[in-house]
Amino acid sequence: MKKVIATLIAGLFATAAFAQTPAAPAASVPAKVEAAHTKAVVKADAKEAQTAVKADAKEAKAVVAAKTEVASAKTEAAATKAKAHHTAKKTKAKADAKLASATAEAAPAK
Repeated sequence: MKKVIATLIAGLFATAAFAQTPAAPAASVPAKVEAAHTKAVVKADAKEAQTAVKADAKEAKAVVAAKTEVASAKTEAAATKAKAHHTAKKTKAKADAKLASATAEAAPAK
């Protein structure tokens, strides 16, 4: 019986010794997982930054296009105003000429 107990105790110690050995490689697995996680986070941050830069560039392009459209509209409005002013001036000159002509015809009739 003493031999059986001695064998069981020796087996218990051997089992405890083998149970502790795989703990070292298991510690490297979380390091690999952590490295993969860090890589994924860095990649996601880079992609987010790239998307933000693209969005800012697109917004700036839209602002420039809007400013160009506004400038174009202002130029067109100025041209339209100038044309309207010229037409009004021409019409007033014709009306003045008609009035002068009518006044000239009416004056000698007296």
